[in-house]
Amino acid sequence: MSKPVTKITPNAAVFFDNDPQDELITLNIGPTHPATHGVFQNVVQIDGERIVSGVSTIGYIHRAFEKIAEHRPFYQITPLTDRLNYCSAPINNMGWHMTVEKLLQIDIPKRVQYMRVIVMELARIADHIICNGILGVDTGAFSGFLYVMQEREFIYEIFEEICGARLTTNIGRIGGFERDFNEVAFRKIEEFIKRFPPVLKEFENLFVRNRIFIERTSGVAAVTPEQALSYSWSGPILRATGVDYDVRAVSPYSSYEEFDFDIPVGTTGDVYDRFMVRNDEMWQSLRIIEQALDKIKKEPVGVFHADVPEFYLPPKEQVYTNMEALIYHFKIVMGEWETPQSEVYHAVEGANGELGFYLIHDGGRSPYRLHFRRPSFINYQMFAPMSSGMLISDAIINMSSLNIIAGELDA
Repeated sequence: MSKPVTKITPNAAVFFDNDPQDELITLNIGPTHPATHGVFQNVVQIDGERIVSGVSTIGYIHRAFEKIAEHRPFYQITPLTDRLNYCSAPINNMGWHMTVEKLLQIDIPKRVQYMRVIVMELARIADHIICNGILGVDTGAFSGFLYVMQEREFIYEIFEEICGARLTTNIGRIGGFERDFNEVAFRKIEEFIKRFPPVLKEFENLFVRNRIFIERTSGVAAVTPEQALSYSWSGPILRATGVDYDVRAVSPYSSYEEFDFDIPVGTTGDVYDRFMVRNDEMWQSLRIIEQALDKIKKEPVGVFHADVPEFYLPPKEQVYTNMEALIYHFKIVMGEWETPQSEVYHAVEGANGELGFYLIHDGGRSPYRLHFRRPSFINYQMFAPMSSGMLISDAIINMSSLNIIAGELDA
């Protein structure tokens, strides 16, 4: 049945008798780069440039890490954590090692705790560099991303000096580190805390008072504290709403309670506030690293792991030449030592929020059950509801400000 034709005259109001839904267009945002920043999809209904409704679809990169972990001993799980938020992999590694140490009730030397703090804060800076840099790109400002890229690479050089890897680091051991920081590593860390502040200041000058950037981000995707908490948000995007929740302060680990640092918070919870919170957190991370370097100088030199031979891998050169070391190495890697039957949960402040590990152990070689509390997965749940009524261009920068990492989203 044909629809009636409406005659259009100049300056006349036009009314169509067809269903308004007929005017909506279905659009797939993703599952490809660059719009979705990863392999995930949003099927949205749009009215012109404005999103009316949408559904988020994930699982395109699901690798069943939690199920794989049930068939691997503790040490073979560490590389799995690298593939969660690979922009700040060392935080994942440290969080997993601390979870196992809580299960085994291992006391970690202070020097090792400070070394971990340095590595985790460097990883946080690297992650925020990527997030805020790409947020600038999504608003049309590519220069800022290039300004800080060299500093991110320098952080990866420090990681390479410490453990031999750059991105997926597999850094550290249960009980500490596989080796002490050498003089080159300490020198590069000290160089970084001197060279990064001017660069970060330049980066701020490009964006913080930039009229175009402010108009593109201020007031976009504003979230109230009540909304954020109802969706279990954590990390910078929660703090941008004004909630000062930070795992490092609320449930300190690795001696964070000894450090003096502020928790940056926002007021409106919009894209601009999320950018500012991450920027301020980089300054706070620099403060923490400086304090950690001072604290290390007061600790005994050469201590880089706890005294737990049943769980700490012996040096590789000894494994090649000493039978006892080879036996220890085999028994540790294959999970032959007895372990307690228990349930533990340990959380660290990841770059995107509370990164937790819930471990149920029955005393066997592998976890009976291991669940990763992945902040990207939890933070992303709100994207579709909050996109209703947004322009497509605003939805893209909203997604950028959430810093959803596909590896951490799907696991």
